[in-house]
Amino acid sequence: MTMVLMDPTAELNPDGRMPLPKPKSLNGLTVGLLNISKPRGDIFLDRIDDLLGQKGIQTKRYSKPTFTRIAPTELKQQIATECDVVIEALAD
Repeated sequence: MTMVLMDPTAELNPDGRMPLPKPKSLNGLTVGLLNISKPRGDIFLDRIDDLLGQKGIQTKRYSKPTFTRIAPTELKQQIATECDVVIEALAD
């Protein structure tokens, strides 16, 4: 019996791509908060938004139309131009 595993990332070469360096601090950066539209993701992001706001960190909120599909290209481009880092909400 042969088992076939599918890669859900849709990347052609995920191992060949190096992650970007993490910032040393969020001070002075804009943090994007992306709700992937799963139940209670907004509750999680509300709390993160509050905690970051208490530290004086600027946030911007975004939402995918549905969690069943990847984010639209226009949304990804908007986030990339408006934010320095992104927190994505996965909840249920």
